[in-house]
Amino acid sequence: MGAKMRIYNTLTKKKEEFVPIEEGRVRMYVCGPTVYNYIHIGNARPIIVFDTVRRYLEYKGYEVNFVTNFTDVDDKIIKRANEEGISAAEISERYIEEYHKDLDGLNVKPATANPKATQEIDGMIEMISTLIRKKNAYEKNGTVYFRTRSFKDYGKLSKKNIDDLEAGIRIAVSEEKEDPMDFVLWKPKKEGEPYWSSPWSDGRPGWHIECSVMSKKYLGEQIDIHAGGEDLIFPHHENEIAQSEACNGKEFARYWMHNAFLNIDNKKMSKSDGNFFTVREIGEKYPLQILRFFMLSAHYRSPVNFSGELMEASKNGLERILTATYNLEHLLEEAKTKELRPEEKNILAEIDSLNEKFDAAMDDDFNTADAIAAIFEMVKTANTKITSDNSKELIEKALDKIVLLFDILGIQAKKKAELLEEEIEKLIQERQNARKSRNFAKADEIRTLLFEKGIILEDTREGVRWKRA
Repeated sequence: MGAKMRIYNTLTKKKEEFVPIEEGRVRMYVCGPTVYNYIHIGNARPIIVFDTVRRYLEYKGYEVNFVTNFTDVDDKIIKRANEEGISAAEISERYIEEYHKDLDGLNVKPATANPKATQEIDGMIEMISTLIRKKNAYEKNGTVYFRTRSFKDYGKLSKKNIDDLEAGIRIAVSEEKEDPMDFVLWKPKKEGEPYWSSPWSDGRPGWHIECSVMSKKYLGEQIDIHAGGEDLIFPHHENEIAQSEACNGKEFARYWMHNAFLNIDNKKMSKSDGNFFTVREIGEKYPLQILRFFMLSAHYRSPVNFSGELMEASKNGLERILTATYNLEHLLEEAKTKELRPEEKNILAEIDSLNEKFDAAMDDDFNTADAIAAIFEMVKTANTKITSDNSKELIEKALDKIVLLFDILGIQAKKKAELLEEEIEKLIQERQNARKSRNFAKADEIRTLLFEKGIILEDTREGVRWKRA
């Protein structure tokens, strides 16, 4: 597995050598979405970042058990269901399906497991029962609370002091909690909400208990990497640690990874400010691998600013690389000699050296910005030093190396063959016919096909317009 990898651990606030619990295997849990709407581009950052981490670990020879969950019962899901007059399950299933479509567009590898909260209720009841038995939790009028002060290390991830936290909380006199810092593990049902039977009440779990239970079931009591956005550090991940370690009596996760926030035009993303974009909306303007490339152009722990200008810059940068691979494919067809010649070994050594530079960047806390810089240097070498006079072996090795490194970043580094205009018009007409016959699945399939070929459709009052991405 080569050189040592170092990961910045939020728990210790320093970079540490990565040593998994079990040699050659990595257990990784990433907090997934609450499925009540399309994912927005802020959601996309951890999805892209931690998919890239997983890909690099696999490239280094690890077998990665990668689990990300769905929160499919939640106040927002119930609200959406009531607004539409359908069940919460129908809302969550709809947006789980849409989530997978967006992940396909972002070229995210399928998780080893995608557990749903509603299918893990028995495990949650079991863990809550254990916490009550161990005096870490208590029940009041059908609600179960975690007794936060019973876990002496509370605050170790967020570096928050429990007394300082409590001083900032205003608590109603009628509050049932023993302590203002105690948090909910189980709550009784309300009118019109989905519910499950438990020893304490008909109700549903609190949010934090979900991940503790699903992580334990699919990865074991101890995991290597737990990851998510930095907004989850407190209280979600802090509460996960308290529950899991109180229940299991051992360290929950060795390494905690958190990506920084994404801003829009230097402002926090907000629906009320009109600067809120879903992945689906961005996908109507750009192929989603440009969004992926943009996200990886900054280190994951640095805040990233999204803007039209920066997306255009990412589009141009990616185009440079795609053009280079396209040219290498063309040179491969034209090359006359097959075997590597002695004078070409220096070029190959330069490419191998840049591969090592890529690896060194990724080994240093997954520095994708520097890794991409190494790929650009490799592209420059290919553009300036490789011609059709070179051997097929050299051209092929240069091409394969660029394609491999970009695959680690989850980006397809080969240009797709462009459709001719008559082919585009024919497919657009087929899509129109499908829409008229209300075969919307077929219409969506054609739109996706065109999009994958770099053709973006715009439905206007005057008809369908198209442009190349």
